Amino acid sequence: MQQPPPLPPSNPYAAPSARIDDFDSGQMELGDRLMRLVAKIVDWMIIMAVVAIIAVVAAIALPAMQKNGGSEEAVAIIVGSIALAAFLAILIVNLVLLHRYGQTIGKRLFKLRIVRVDGSHCSLLRIIFARWLPVTVLSAIPLLGYIFSLVDPLMIFRTDQRCMHDLIADTIVIKA
Repeated sequence: MQQPPPLPPSNPYAAPSARIDDFDSGQMELGDRLMRLVAKIVDWMIIMAVVAIIAVVAAIALPAMQKNGGSEEAVAIIVGSIALAAFLAILIVNLVLLHRYGQTIGKRLFKLRIVRVDGSHCSLLRIIFARWLPVTVLSAIPLLGYIFSLVDPLMIFRTDQRCMHDLIADTIVIKA
């Protein structure tokens, strides 16, 4: 009787196997829900403070310029230019902070940081195109946008404290 050929050292028909290390979230401490809320409020307060300052300047400048013979259009152009410059300044500062540290001004004040779920640095493009843009677009859809705008922040009460925008972008907010 003839012996069958020996089996190869590995089975070419076996399912592939790979060593998978589970991510240990214990390495990073998740950002506190309250601190995330306060950081968001601070970010909005900075924007609202700039808007209020521009509104006060416009309210003072409009009558003064009209008394001196200036037109409303000139005042509107000046105030609009100041508003645009202030908005761009806040945007640029936040984008630089997000790119370098994964933080906005509010998150930096409260020592919070946006990172990928594996703990690696989150790129600015991911923050803009996966974390911010989908939420903004979905929130703009009539009727559905209201529901999404409510569900997104309420998801922070899940055990992993990730909102919808965190799930979409594969990010978490941790203590820095």
